[in-house]
Amino acid sequence: MADGPSVVSSGGGGTAAIAVIVAIIALVVVLFATGVIDLGGGNGGNVDVKVDVPAVEAPAAPAPAPAN
Repeated sequence: MADGPSVVSSGGGGTAAIAVIVAIIALVVVLFATGVIDLGGGNGGNVDVKVDVPAVEAPAAPAPAPAN
């Protein structure tokens, strides 16, 4: 009645899948850190701010007080 040993698979592919996901995330982080992947529009992170301020004239000096 014995058919031989029973082989039970524990599904050990989960560890390999987690290792692959961690490796892909690490690769993406390295590519961002080294600048290979740049989502900043290609300007290198520099922001050009141009501000046009209107010309302002100083107020006129008050007239001197009359001497007593």
